[in-house]
Amino acid sequence: MKTCSTGRLIDHIHLISDDLPASRRFYGAIFEALGRVIQGERDGLFWSDEFNVGPPEDGITVGRTHVHIAFQADSRAMVDRFHAAGLAAGGRDNGAPGPRRYHADYYGAFLLDPDGNNIEAVYHGPATRSAEAVTIAFDRS
Repeated sequence: MKTCSTGRLIDHIHLISDDLPASRRFYGAIFEALGRVIQGERDGLFWSDEFNVGPPEDGITVGRTHVHIAFQADSRAMVDRFHAAGLAAGGRDNGAPGPRRYHADYYGAFLLDPDGNNIEAVYHGPATRSAEAVTIAFDRS
């Protein structure tokens, strides 16, 4: 039986990259700052949890999209590290770390990745999670 662990809200996000080595450097750096890793690579695609990046010709995504994606952070310091790591790895500033008006404890930072996608890390304040991840067991014959 095949199993995988996944988050609670996002099933997956797929981005197209025109420069996979630059994207690999960028996401490797910001994932490390967030306490994550790139979990796998295959056929020009790399991924971590529900997040996938691949070349334009991968046949999975139709057309080009530039999207906004928010990653969860465990603290304001982690948001700060995300922003610094992304800038050092070739990202462009799209909103320095700081409080946002969305709600009282919202603390976020925004970067543009090498392909112009708006990437955010956000800390919503102290919270208790019911689980770190969900384990899914695929029932296949």
